[in-house]
Amino acid sequence: MRIRYFTKHYETPGSVASAARHHAWLAEHVRPLRLPGLSVVGPTSLTYERIDGRPARPEDLPSLAALLGDAHGAAWTSDLRPAALNTPHRFRDGTAFDDYIGPRETALRRRLEQGHLPDRAALQTMLGLLEKTAEGPTAFYKDSNPRNFIVTEAGGIYTVDTDDLTLAPMGYDLAKLIVTLSLTYGPLPAPAIDAALLAYNEAAERHATRLGTTDRERLDDFLALHSVLTAPYVGRNGYRYSWPRPYLRGSA
Repeated sequence: MRIRYFTKHYETPGSVASAARHHAWLAEHVRPLRLPGLSVVGPTSLTYERIDGRPARPEDLPSLAALLGDAHGAAWTSDLRPAALNTPHRFRDGTAFDDYIGPRETALRRRLEQGHLPDRAALQTMLGLLEKTAEGPTAFYKDSNPRNFIVTEAGGIYTVDTDDLTLAPMGYDLAKLIVTLSLTYGPLPAPAIDAALLAYNEAAERHATRLGTTDRERLDDFLALHSVLTAPYVGRNGYRYSWPRPYLRGSA
């Protein structure tokens, strides 16, 4: 079969180097994820193998949750075991892998400026939630929205758009998938979210028992953070629905 290619363009050579570095790190340390092959690194572009398929849908949530649990467990076992959530990790060449706290603290302050938080008290509530969740084994965040998974006709799942990785707690990227599936297709029933969390934990704990302990309260904390961090994109990128207010815990 003839391989087809897709070229993605970037504004700066630094962005190209960062995206290529993240792709290589995932290929080395996160074997459960299937990535399109990276064939050409240009001055301001990357050329990948083109994968045909559809974006993720709600019925894919159980399998995607298990995939993320397996991926996060593999990354922890392979490279992230000594990493701290509040300190940038280092790639093999010494460049920084952003920490969990810093980028999100900046983004939450920006959400107040943008009007997505009502006042400074709400900001402090969300910053407190961010600090509270910065504990436990370290995984990574790759922006698990439905468009960043391609499901092929044969049922294979590819992970795309891995340009911007950061450290994150176990379960955080699963929450991003749940929020963005809901924003795209409408609210998910609570049993579906519970089943996804169970699938995630079962897959993660196959790598180490302590990795499969994300409970529903902690997942809800992550959902609350994502509901604010993702707010500027509602109405864009296929996000046609709003996130239910009850998940904005303490910020209303």
